[in-house]
Amino acid sequence: MHTRIAIIGAGFGGLGAAIRLKQRGRTDFVVFERADELGGTWRENSYPGCACDVPSQVYSFSFALNPRWTSTYSPQDEIWAYLRACADRFGVRPAIRFGTEVRAAAWDHGRWRIETSAGTWTADVLIAAGGPLNEPVIPKLPGLETFRGEAFHSARWNHDAELAGRRVAVIGTGASAIQIVPAIQPVAGTLTLFQRTPAWVMPRGERLLRPWEQRMYGRIPGVQRLVRALAYWQTEATVLAFLRPALMRLAERAALANLRRAVRDPALRARLTPDYRMGCKRVLKSDDYYPALARDNVEVVTDAIAEVRPHAVVTRDGTEHPADVIVFGTGFRVTDLPIAERIRGRDGRSLAEHWQGSPQALRGTTVAGFPNLFLLLGPNTGLGHNSVVLMIEAQIAYVLAALKTLDRTGIRALEPRPEAQARFVARVDRRMAGTVWATGCRSWYLDSTGRNSTLWPGSTWAYRLKMRRFDRDAYQEVTA
Repeated sequence: MHTRIAIIGAGFGGLGAAIRLKQRGRTDFVVFERADELGGTWRENSYPGCACDVPSQVYSFSFALNPRWTSTYSPQDEIWAYLRACADRFGVRPAIRFGTEVRAAAWDHGRWRIETSAGTWTADVLIAAGGPLNEPVIPKLPGLETFRGEAFHSARWNHDAELAGRRVAVIGTGASAIQIVPAIQPVAGTLTLFQRTPAWVMPRGERLLRPWEQRMYGRIPGVQRLVRALAYWQTEATVLAFLRPALMRLAERAALANLRRAVRDPALRARLTPDYRMGCKRVLKSDDYYPALARDNVEVVTDAIAEVRPHAVVTRDGTEHPADVIVFGTGFRVTDLPIAERIRGRDGRSLAEHWQGSPQALRGTTVAGFPNLFLLLGPNTGLGHNSVVLMIEAQIAYVLAALKTLDRTGIRALEPRPEAQARFVARVDRRMAGTVWATGCRSWYLDSTGRNSTLWPGSTWAYRLKMRRFDRDAYQEVTA
């Protein structure tokens, strides 16, 4: 079977691309989704307390605002429902092949040959929108296989696991863990949090949206667009502190004051105080994480884990911490995406082989040696301060402009010139050098070479300006 455009993944990226294609009158596309329903990250992550950590008003497509958010920070179930509603509203659900996993994709005689769990397809253009937060990482702890209780990753939450009155061990203190801990602490018998590095935590300031606000947004869309614009610029302004690390001192003082208010115990407060510049790792937002840690049934352990035994987690000092349930809040494969091992370019080598542990792409979207391949949320397009949906939409606009160029000129395939890609990556690296992300801490932003290949070192509006037109001169024609 053949299609003009093949899209991998039906999360925000793949769904947004499908909708924009259809809005332009195109029906020559297929979306491959390995799960039985769309939603990506917001389908996979259904753990207690799961919610977005950027304001609701900017965490939606600009062309499909949602007047029915119930909170200033959207919970997971509402975001997932929003994505499903968008698929139905814009009529793209029939184009999605559910339960179809892309096992391999290779450039073959002028088109993409795509091997899926439901058969072989060919396509002229391939859009990879698998996203960076879909392959969980579980540390290889000695003895984990001997554990007799329930053990699972936050992105594969076991809703049948009984937590009430149980001894729960939570490993990790990232964006998922700080939502899980307050949600399960009231029901757990005891909760042991294993912390490798304390996080900087800012107050969330969340509030419920009133029914009259929802009605107003629904009846007067212009009001919601104004509120969205205000939320966008308020959030966007915070990028200045990430780009000029000295400015982070003000935010650090606010975060430490938040810690002092919530945690009275000096010893616990010391364990929760970071010793690195705020922003170097992901800044977290919560109103209830610190209060939960101060409860009598919670213990924060900072010693490294040595092994797991049938009924306990053991730290290097030899202490056994009894556990009936282990929850891993240990993140995802971000810089070594499994999809990179499955996509092969003109020379037969995979993206992973080309990247050698450090993903690189022109504008975070196209890769030399891979004709007509477009990555959504590719290298250096993640954010530390605002909504990645803004980046996705900018990339989709760029892809549409590239498709228009192909259609207008009759060129079969384009790929970035290696020198153009190298110049772009070098500029990104130079800009990254002066940011807070280069102040010396270890984070999941860094790839195996130590390079930050995850984040965009600038504002979203600057990136969107760069993506407004397709820079044809940076590309070369590829013949079959």
